[in-house]
Amino acid sequence: MSSARSGSPLHRGSRSRIRHTAAAALAAAAVLVASACSGTAQPAKDQAAAYKLTDRTPAAVGGVDSFTWSLYAEPTTIDYAYSFDFPPNQILSNVCESLLRWNPDLTTSPALAASYANPTPTTWVYQIRPGVKFHDGTALTAEDVVASLRRNLDPETASVWANQYKNVKSVDKTGPMEVTVTLTKPDSTFNKYLAASPGTVESAATLAKSGKDYGNPQTGVNCTGPFSFGSWTSGQSLTLKRFDGYWNQELKAKSGQVKFVFLADSTTRVNAFQSGEVDGGWMVPPNAYAQLGSTGAGKLYFGRNTTVADEVVSNLKGPLGDPRVRQALLMAIDRKGIVKAGAGGVGEVSDSLTTDTLWAEAPPATRGALLKDLPKYPYDPIRAKALAAQAGVNGQKIVIATSPLDSQTTIITQAVAQAATAIGLKPQIDSVSAEKYTTLFTDPAAREGIDLFLTFWYTSITDPLDMFASLETGAFSNYGNWSDPAFDAAVDRAVGAYDPAEHAAANAEAQKIATRELPWLPLYTQPVSVFLGKRITGVQPSIAYLYYPWAAEIGAKG
Repeated sequence: MSSARSGSPLHRGSRSRIRHTAAAALAAAAVLVASACSGTAQPAKDQAAAYKLTDRTPAAVGGVDSFTWSLYAEPTTIDYAYSFDFPPNQILSNVCESLLRWNPDLTTSPALAASYANPTPTTWVYQIRPGVKFHDGTALTAEDVVASLRRNLDPETASVWANQYKNVKSVDKTGPMEVTVTLTKPDSTFNKYLAASPGTVESAATLAKSGKDYGNPQTGVNCTGPFSFGSWTSGQSLTLKRFDGYWNQELKAKSGQVKFVFLADSTTRVNAFQSGEVDGGWMVPPNAYAQLGSTGAGKLYFGRNTTVADEVVSNLKGPLGDPRVRQALLMAIDRKGIVKAGAGGVGEVSDSLTTDTLWAEAPPATRGALLKDLPKYPYDPIRAKALAAQAGVNGQKIVIATSPLDSQTTIITQAVAQAATAIGLKPQIDSVSAEKYTTLFTDPAAREGIDLFLTFWYTSITDPLDMFASLETGAFSNYGNWSDPAFDAAVDRAVGAYDPAEHAAANAEAQKIATRELPWLPLYTQPVSVFLGKRITGVQPSIAYLYYPWAAEIGAKG
């Protein structure tokens, strides 16, 4: 179940920021989208046909003393209770560990919990792994686990992961190395979330000693991962050091250190890749795919993702309150053109708010049947205009919020505005600062007068329920206050269903309703992107990098 997220302007999937004026960006976008719609855009020669997913880059042949990695923004903190964004989580995934691990193939396996059991629908029992050391040399205990998990229940902490604990009654030590979580009612996703930040374990002594300073540049963190916190120079970089006392030999770090450098400008990042000043980075700017796909400075890879680009419908009291208008608008958006012009040809149009990868746990025999017969919205401006007219569209104004973050964001906004015009609406683009854009996700008052805004929404577990629970009546991230009793009932059934078939069927019902009613407008899916310079290799390209110790596998290229 999703909760408020901190940090990036696009919330659960921000992109790099390009420092140019909104007017110039929108003018360029208009040209690109118009070209894409006419079939003349050429963002990359044969790029869409060429892109493929890579499960694992070539294994490292040895270690390296260090490597540098780009971040598009500096974290505000690396406290796990406040980290739900790309910059802090890709750092923390190498320093701190959770009870379970979300693997690059999007499966879950034991981590700091050597094993676990679910003896009753409302009880989860975790056997804590012995012999694990924190970076300060002290031993991991059940008390550390209890203190770490309880922070997510404490109103004083105000964890961004509190919603994942909403069905938790208590977290207790029930044996020398045993912790039991008792729920108020069955919750099929709780255990899954313990492979992400909600399951993070920190030293109880460190939490008590650091207090409010925990996770800041001066204090850092003291966890159990393959790297330890080294130093943090505000405005410049953050360095991790290999932890030689790490318990898991299979994930022992191959590099002596990792230096994360904060490079907000996308052109600066790409130039740093090309020059070798920076060895690699996640979230490669799409307008650089062609350039980096053919450079001799390294190699561009794509991997598994759970992200969908969506237009959030934040005002259901205006013309978009009629589902027919939302359906018409989606049909009028040239989403293939957006993928071609804005995403470098790398991505797939989506009629769903979830990716196919999230349905992996559904029984194979029924998976196809569950997902068939979903509403489709092929590009058809003529049909879309007729549908909008039936719904009474006749020149009503809608406001589309945007921010000049990068070319992809701008191209999407312009394409949506063109679609709105095509069905008879009068769109007004409201370009705001990145900081103000962030408040659209946190402050209802900031959304007043805004009809649409863009997000790149990813999940932190392999379960579509992570998305659907965000749209339940009253959910914090249900930004348009959409409400559908049948949808809520399906989500509640999915939450309470541990049986895979029953769980998948309830999720499928929720998806069918959301795809028909369109509280958000799904645009396209896009794979994870990562660039590796010519001297390093070993990473597994996957959205799991937010919680999996990806940097430990990077070493020397043969």
